Amino acid sequence: RVEDRRGISHLTVARSKDGVTDWRIDPQPTLLPDPENYPEEIWGIEDPRITWIDELGKYAVVYTSYSTSGPLVSLALTEDFKTFERHGVIMPPEDKDAALFPRRFDGRWVLIHRPISNYPLTKANIWISYSPDLKHWGDHCVLLEARRGAWWDANKIGLSPPPIETEEGWLIIYHGVKTTPAGCIYRLGLALLDLEDPKRVIARGDEWIFGPDEPYERLGDVSDVVFPCGVVCNADEILLYYGAADTSIALAKGSLKELLQWLKKSSS
Repeated sequence: RVEDRRGISHLTVARSKDGVTDWRIDPQPTLLPDPENYPEEIWGIEDPRITWIDELGKYAVVYTSYSTSGPLVSLALTEDFKTFERHGVIMPPEDKDAALFPRRFDGRWVLIHRPISNYPLTKANIWISYSPDLKHWGDHCVLLEARRGAWWDANKIGLSPPPIETEEGWLIIYHGVKTTPAGCIYRLGLALLDLEDPKRVIARGDEWIFGPDEPYERLGDVSDVVFPCGVVCNADEILLYYGAADTSIALAKGSLKELLQWLKKSSS
């Protein structure tokens, strides 16, 4: 995601052979807002979560569009990140932090997303929804709730990268926000969903597992933020790509096995 000096964001591809070094940034934007044909993109697009859909032979790019009515969820498909098949809005405002599962469940596509309510005393929770065609969505239900009180994820929560399939279930990395007198802190936690029934939560960690610590995570346009949208799994190794303080892009490495072991111990 690149923000221009007007404050309008677009998406640009960066490429690396090993996902770590020698990054090459495409000289031209990859996906620009198109408010003439998609008016919901008038204030920019950001936060893409990318999932390879084997059935379609395409990547699904689920991203946030900023409309005059607030953020909403949009979908585009691509084979090469050069041409895109835009599907437009799939979740109305206010909604964001969305990603698709890579396969159908009982014939239906499944989306994790985070609607926002302006109703007093309500929290921003993570929801799950189902669709037969990637256009019409229903059977909406809450998947994970923001906790209350002094918890690290008491203010709001949202999906970070797309779900990760493991033998034990779908590993979910999500961000939680805590409001303090000095401002908000964005940290990461884990949850595990059933492999064949993803609305069933098997485990949820009590503690946060990753938070802002380095100077580039603590200070920036929005300080004290780690905000991942991308992940690559190479066998047991996880490469987690995240926005740091809304100013730079950073990379963290981890072990899938160790994350699952930690989740078992941390769940109440």
